[in-house]
Amino acid sequence: MIDKLEFFIVLAREEHFGRAAEECGVAQPSLSAAIRQLEEQLGVQLVVRGSRYRGLTPEGQRVLEWAKRIVGDVRTMREEMRAARKGLTGHIRLAVIPTALSMVTGLTEPFQEKHPDVSFSVVSRTSLQVLSQLDNFEIDAGITYLDNEPLGRVTSVPLYSEEYTLVVAEGTKHAKRDSIRWAEMSDVRLCLLTPDMQNRRIINQHLAEAGVTVKPTLESNSMAVLLSHVAAGGLASIMPRHAVSSFGFAEGMRMIPIVEPEVRHVVGLVAPHREPFTPLVSALLHEARGLGARLG
Repeated sequence: MIDKLEFFIVLAREEHFGRAAEECGVAQPSLSAAIRQLEEQLGVQLVVRGSRYRGLTPEGQRVLEWAKRIVGDVRTMREEMRAARKGLTGHIRLAVIPTALSMVTGLTEPFQEKHPDVSFSVVSRTSLQVLSQLDNFEIDAGITYLDNEPLGRVTSVPLYSEEYTLVVAEGTKHAKRDSIRWAEMSDVRLCLLTPDMQNRRIINQHLAEAGVTVKPTLESNSMAVLLSHVAAGGLASIMPRHAVSSFGFAEGMRMIPIVEPEVRHVVGLVAPHREPFTPLVSALLHEARGLGARLG
């Protein structure tokens, strides 16, 4: 039944039989047959029938919650038994908000020094995508904001606090200032992250509270793209202080602290709220607590 539950989770996520079958590495008729067999075993209809996927029935929604719990427990058991046989091995899938990408090495490098048989894949995602992929077993952990929008049922470890600065090229307007107020941003030509990013929503919130509405000259989901435009001298950006230097763009730029108010938002590691944790996630949480203590 475990395989069928895994198929069902993927179908609910992809909302398409063909894509779900491809994701599971099986033919579409095989996936459809497995879902029907699961329905027969449980005695309820899980998927709204039609010529194509039309969603889950109310019973299907409830089974999906159970399926995630059961599959998560089985995966944890398998990892724990593998760790008992071979030590800590495997692969960790990590999704990270763009502003925190440069901080990931502080977590992954010391982890791999202690556990050299563990590999990582790191992808850039929005905060909402981090939580969605965590819930759907597409990643093992994420790095995102902890204090601005609801996280849901996760275990979290604070890592550091973002401090916001106006980033400008040397020799440009505002470059010689010691600080700047949020309320003074109305005449600044800005490049910012795209609106789907929580960092952008945070910035919009603080600007709105200061009575400022801005229309960025350029938007991107890449910190490197924003920094390269700032370096060219035509635009400024609002960014966390650590991001500028860690991306290697600090030379030739000024970071002007934004005040009135000075704001901070906590970024941290999130993992599924499940006991026991898989050995890999447990070790990652332990490493994150150490990193948070060092950065704090």
